Amino acid sequence: MKIHVVYDSEGEHTKALAYSIVEGAQEVYGAEVNIDHVDQADVYKLSEMDAIVWGCPGHIGTISSGLKAWIDKLGFLWAEGKLINKIGAVFCTTATVHGGLEATMLNLITPMLHQGMIIVGLPGNIPENALYGSYYGVGVSCPVDSTDLLPEQAQELGRALGKRVAEVTQTLAHVQ
Repeated sequence: MKIHVVYDSEGEHTKALAYSIVEGAQEVYGAEVNIDHVDQADVYKLSEMDAIVWGCPGHIGTISSGLKAWIDKLGFLWAEGKLINKIGAVFCTTATVHGGLEATMLNLITPMLHQGMIIVGLPGNIPENALYGSYYGVGVSCPVDSTDLLPEQAQELGRALGKRVAEVTQTLAHVQ
């Protein structure tokens, strides 16, 4: 199964979170995981994927301009129904605790729903997500004055999301 992680990152926080998602997905047997910064991500390859995970820093509760511009290129895939029933998941980082994590993730999920994708989040029974994370995907605060690029708890959430995406994708592939 093929999983593609696409991220926009102005610092290194969102990039680090994207790579933790890749690590988690790679734990699942049969997962072939690709990762690209949005500037290198080829929209034409998305139809070949079984799962797509995208994320960015939150900008006042919404998607970064780099990822939004890339998502806006997906209209032809929508017109042809190329992403229908693909697994989708999202992630983001913000500089402050109340920086709009959930609003950003909802804005990231909306284009996936328009594409007919099946959204995978992190339920509360996943230990890493019980008190720290979000049900919509992975959203973490990375204060600019912190010495940690990405706290271990955030990395655990990233790995948990990657693993869940791969497991759900694998399950769905066996059902079809």
